[in-house]
Amino acid sequence: MTQTTSRLFDEIARLMTDAAGAAQGMRKEVETIMRAQAEKILRELDVVPREEFEAVRAMAQKAREENAALEMRLAKLEAAGAKTAAKKPAAAKPKAKAAPTAKKKMPPPGEN
Repeated sequence: MTQTTSRLFDEIARLMTDAAGAAQGMRKEVETIMRAQAEKILRELDVVPREEFEAVRAMAQKAREENAALEMRLAKLEAAGAKTAAKKPAAAKPKAKAAPTAKKKMPPPGEN
């Protein structure tokens, strides 16, 4: 009987190994199907890929930094312009206009 029991355990062990292999194969197949479905849904939703998102994010950050630098530069230039305007003497008053001269009367159109 020991030989029969041993053979029975061997068969059970082999069945368990085969079942585990089949379950692992099914798991991989289900993962592949689920991944394909997820990618299809994301394409239909027009979701931006991570790489494109990161690239645009970096561009926006750079633009914000450049904008801040330009704002600081503009503030410095405006401050320097205000100091220069304060140092300049007042401009001389414009000369009085001469009396208007008599205008020559033009003939009506078509009478040349």
